Amino acid sequence: MVRYENHLGRIDISNDFFINLVGAAVTNCFGVAGMATTNATQGFKNYLNSIPFFGKKGVPEKGIRIRYTKSKLIVDLHIIVTYGTNVSAVVKSIMNKVKYAIEEVSG
Repeated sequence: MVRYENHLGRIDISNDFFINLVGAAVTNCFGVAGMATTNATQGFKNYLNSIPFFGKKGVPEKGIRIRYTKSKLIVDLHIIVTYGTNVSAVVKSIMNKVKYAIEEVSG
C-alpha cells in the first residue's frame, strides 16, 4: 500500500489498484502478446484464481510486481513480446505508458 500525505490529509492507494492500472496500460501496448508469471508462487495464485470457487475476480496480477520504498514506486513487469517486433521499442513504449498512467492517476 502506498501512503501519501500532504497538507490536505492522507491518501492510501492499494497495490491491487496499481496492479489493475499497470496491467491495463501494458496489455494495450503494441507488441505485447501477454504477461508471464514472475515466480512459482504467483503462478500458483493465478491457477487458484482461475478456479471459480477460489478465484478473486478482476485482479490480473500475472507478471506484475509492485514494490514501494520511501520515495519510489518500483514496478517489475514480465512480458511476452510478439515475434518479430523490436523489443527495445516495445519496452520504451511500455515504460512511457505506465509512467504516464501512474502519474496521471496518482498525481
